[in-house]
Amino acid sequence: MANPLADLDEHPPFEGFPKEGITFLRRLKRNNRREWFAEHKTEYEDLVKAPMQSLIASLRPHVEHFAPEFELNPRTSIFRVYRDTRFSSDKTPYKTHVAAHFVLRGAPKGFLGSGYYMEVEPGGAYVGGGIYMPEGDQLKKIRAAIDRQRSDFLSIINAKPFRRRFGKLEGATLQRMPKGYDDEHPLGKWLKLKQFFAGESMPVAKAMRASFVTDVAAVCETLTPLVRFLNDALRR
Repeated sequence: MANPLADLDEHPPFEGFPKEGITFLRRLKRNNRREWFAEHKTEYEDLVKAPMQSLIASLRPHVEHFAPEFELNPRTSIFRVYRDTRFSSDKTPYKTHVAAHFVLRGAPKGFLGSGYYMEVEPGGAYVGGGIYMPEGDQLKKIRAAIDRQRSDFLSIINAKPFRRRFGKLEGATLQRMPKGYDDEHPLGKWLKLKQFFAGESMPVAKAMRASFVTDVAAVCETLTPLVRFLNDALRR
């Protein structure tokens, strides 16, 4: 297991995203062009990317207490600022938010399993977890686990901390029951889901405080039973 103190030596303790970093993201939205970004890349590195890396490094000791199987790496957990525009009508080249994704240790790049996600933009911050784009075989495994372990699944999504913080499990849904399940199945509304995640939105002011580390950790800890249930299902 990596030593979290090593990251804290390389990256200073998180003190909140600076106001100038949030302002930079607003400016990037207005000037989403390669020429402009090239001229201001140092500002992005210093005011946006570096604080996110400090946040990840500061968050890791917290997450290791309740989900040590997850990798929080300031270098690899952060998403690149460059957008993939190949299949999008929006050809602006840069993301106007900063985000990170935490996956299981040793998971390959592009891992599609269950994990944690956080994002900061001028309009607010979001912390969530679960699985957002499961493949067909993964969906079948998750649905089978929900059907097989009904009481376990319900105990997770009906737990008071989960319901108090998130309200409900989210995700796009099918119009009809998936093949192989009865229309009257008692867990039908969850078996119809095509995504399985939950999260909490926060004002951007929270992300500008040092206490954002504990805010993120609290959300992730509440999500851990769901995240683990989904990953356990995918291992079968």
